[in-house]
Amino acid sequence: MGEYLGADATALAGLVASGEVTAAELLDLARARAAAVNPDLNAIVIPIEAEADHRARTELTGPFAGVPFLIKDLAQDYRGYPTTRGSRSLARHVATEHATVVQRFLDAGLVVFGKTNTPEFGSKAITESDLWGPARNPWNLDVTPGGSSGGSAAAVAAGVVPAAGANDGGGSIRIPAACTGLVGLKASRGLMPFGPATGEPLFGMGVEGVVTRTVRDAAALYDAIIGPTASSTYPAPLHTESFTARIATPPRLLRIGFTTRSAINPAPHPEAVAAVEHAAQLLTELGHHVEEVDPPHDDAELARDFLEIWFAKAAAQVDEARLSGAGDADFEADTLALAEIGRAAGVVPLFRALDHVNHHVRALERFHDTHDLLLTPTLAVPPPAVGSMTTPPLLQRAARLAARARVGKVMSRVGIVDQLIEENLGWVPYTQLANMTGRPAISVPLHWTGTGLPLGVQFVGRLGADGDLLALAASLEDAAPWFHRYADISV
Repeated sequence: MGEYLGADATALAGLVASGEVTAAELLDLARARAAAVNPDLNAIVIPIEAEADHRARTELTGPFAGVPFLIKDLAQDYRGYPTTRGSRSLARHVATEHATVVQRFLDAGLVVFGKTNTPEFGSKAITESDLWGPARNPWNLDVTPGGSSGGSAAAVAAGVVPAAGANDGGGSIRIPAACTGLVGLKASRGLMPFGPATGEPLFGMGVEGVVTRTVRDAAALYDAIIGPTASSTYPAPLHTESFTARIATPPRLLRIGFTTRSAINPAPHPEAVAAVEHAAQLLTELGHHVEEVDPPHDDAELARDFLEIWFAKAAAQVDEARLSGAGDADFEADTLALAEIGRAAGVVPLFRALDHVNHHVRALERFHDTHDLLLTPTLAVPPPAVGSMTTPPLLQRAARLAARARVGKVMSRVGIVDQLIEENLGWVPYTQLANMTGRPAISVPLHWTGTGLPLGVQFVGRLGADGDLLALAASLEDAAPWFHRYADISV
């Protein structure tokens, strides 16, 4: 077990390829580690047993042949198993085919043995659902691992697997990576495959991906899954050089602007500020030109635009689930409230928000005229306590009544939207920019708080700068290694 915990996915694949260990032995170790820590973490919610055993006994091919792996219970369908999206309304929904990204994980030789916890419809930056209960952070079981890929992040940080499937529609790869001390890349729009059941979610804001403990695993896993399909709506041009090759060469000296300021949270936690200051100092020591800048965009407007799109998406998801027979009791109160706001708003706010995307793209373009990368905290505060963002029971009952009474327009008029911005985005105000603009962004674990919690920093690049972000992350990993750190629970 000690050797297993000390190896990343690339190393484990090498051991399988050399015959030093078998896929079945690795699967046994992953399951043993899961049995030891998952009762505390609640990270894995759907086991995939028979198929994993079969694959582990099969002669697998691909760059990660024989490496144990977990996928997220949202947009990562595994044929014959539920994809609940964290909702009781879909608890009986069984996938009839693999999602494209899952098929690519399998083609890479990975042995998928479970699906991980996610909030209902992935709509929160924490992983706490009525269906599955809260996932917990292995660095401190009292705090969240973030969301919506919190189950995957908790499992990786605790050493169950060295990498796991994730996706990101507003920070859902980077937020949990920052909470748990992992690497999390949200790729450029169009690089990651979707389908076959769905196209690009959230008008291109959502992307597939992974969370990993090392940069080399992130690079190699993205090499394995990127690329369009015949049904891709907006395929991005592929890089001429693989990400694995790209990280082998140190990045050129970059001009990096950093900021911790946010109109949504004008007073970020001192640890978040310290995380960026530490990163800026390290980058300077590596020879990069680093300077403080004003935020390049209107993040208050962006937050409102972001939520208008989410409201509309919530309404569509609830209506879709209702077509399958779900009733109000099958949804969480918060989801019903969001859906009612989206339903009542109609199409005008949605299209206004989509039109505003161009404002945010141009603002970031002007920034990139003079700077290669934008550096921010990933989180404005250290990971909050589990349950601290739970809507009180009285307000939950009020939300259900409001949704039933169809008073979404009234809810919007009394400042509910501003309250939702403050409560849901106030601790994560930096991540939605990359999703709205389609730009790549990465969170790297350069900082730990005084209480021992990870607190990542984020870099945002130009469209297509995914390789540059990974190369910079690799150089930072060399300069300030983090792989030796893992959440040492129940060893």
